[in-house]
Amino acid sequence: MDIRGEVAVISGGASGLGFAAAAALAEAGAHVVLADRNEEAGREAAGKIGDLATFVPTDVVEETSVGELMVEAAKVGVVRMVVSCAGIGIAERTIDRNGNPHDFASFERVIRVNLMGTFNMLRFGAQYLSRNDPRDGQRGVIVNTASIAAYDGQIGQLAYAASKGGIVGLTLPAARDLSSVGIRVATIAPGIMDTPLLGMLPEEVRSALGASIPFPKRLGFPADFAKLVLAILDNDYLNGEVIRLDGALRMPPR
Repeated sequence: MDIRGEVAVISGGASGLGFAAAAALAEAGAHVVLADRNEEAGREAAGKIGDLATFVPTDVVEETSVGELMVEAAKVGVVRMVVSCAGIGIAERTIDRNGNPHDFASFERVIRVNLMGTFNMLRFGAQYLSRNDPRDGQRGVIVNTASIAAYDGQIGQLAYAASKGGIVGLTLPAARDLSSVGIRVATIAPGIMDTPLLGMLPEEVRSALGASIPFPKRLGFPADFAKLVLAILDNDYLNGEVIRLDGALRMPPR
């Protein structure tokens, strides 16, 4: 699908994978609407991309906020693509060393942001995409972001793995639901990506993580993620699939 001159909405667009996807889509000629809770970072990110970028402050777990995001995006032009990149993670075991159970509130928060936030973007995005005039039989594309933790969750990743596993699980039924209106749905499951969060680690730790990747022996770049978003957009037969982007990595228990 060619979205030159039309609109792509990207949650988590102020940094990391979301910003990389937004920049690549703008480079391809789309007007990108960046959605993020961090207003300062969001406006700065939109400024870096330039005239083809708009920032809308958004909390993906709030129905009203996502609804207003889509209203604002539709004012810019025809929304043809939604990319969900907003997410958080914690490190907490099922029980700690003293036998205390995993905190319920922290588990719930990760599920809300990662899984329910993605669902919010999916459902509101589908509502708007379904109103489009079809182009070559399709009205739009939705791309979600999971993680290889959905398959290879490590010790302490209970909440994160569960949230990303939920995103993997909703991909096929969402694609089947939306097939009748000509909307494709796909999910990317990244491995260890060189995002700002990972940038906080010492260089020796980052080097060791890169060396653990079978091939190529490096961390994934946000640009790798962005290229895959564009490939999904370009390939009209790609639908209902979860694609691992991990250099053949299979995560060990710890």
